[in-house]
Amino acid sequence: MTSPMTSHAFTLASATLSALPSGALWWEERRLLCVSDLHLGKSERMARRGGALLPPYETRETLTRLDAAIDATQPETVICLGDSFDDLTAAQTLPEAERLWLTRLMAGRDWVWIEGNHDAGPIEIGGSHRAELRLGPLTFRHIASKGVAGEVSGHYHPKLRLAGQSRPCFLLDETRLILPAFGAYTGGMRHDDAALAGLMGPKALAILTGPRAIPCPLPK
Repeated sequence: MTSPMTSHAFTLASATLSALPSGALWWEERRLLCVSDLHLGKSERMARRGGALLPPYETRETLTRLDAAIDATQPETVICLGDSFDDLTAAQTLPEAERLWLTRLMAGRDWVWIEGNHDAGPIEIGGSHRAELRLGPLTFRHIASKGVAGEVSGHYHPKLRLAGQSRPCFLLDETRLILPAFGAYTGGMRHDDAALAGLMGPKALAILTGPRAIPCPLPK
């Protein structure tokens, strides 16, 4: 179970949610776990395209973190908010051991893949595939859109620098929540980047990930 000592509870569009220290989102009422931007296969995709070489175990590290989040919450539903794979080829060439691991995590659960800009289109893997999903007062999609209340999205990999250290964070305001990237070696965008500053309301706050989920006002 999630620990109230390390997670941060808040309300968005009448839904009571918890930001977990791992960067996952937990909706207790629905027994729903949500993660964003796993970017499985990132090292393989970068090597294939002649980019910088990353440690080849990033997919296993991401799956280890996802396995731990699922074990802690025992969700009935898992939503992956897009860019779950670094591209469609990475999804199609996922090593057999990692594919079986993912299949085990999906077993017995309602698993929803939201389309992202890296992995748009059909993916030959289990679960349901949606452009976006509305559940009760919340809308789950990959990229935030202005004017939508109760929106949960990802895409931007937000980070906040605090005490000289940059940490992945959730961004929360009155109408929307943007999740941090859950995948290993995914990089990030500063909270005050113009793309994010134009989305978040004046009372927005960051919820830092790490040993504990720590809310803090966004620096002006």
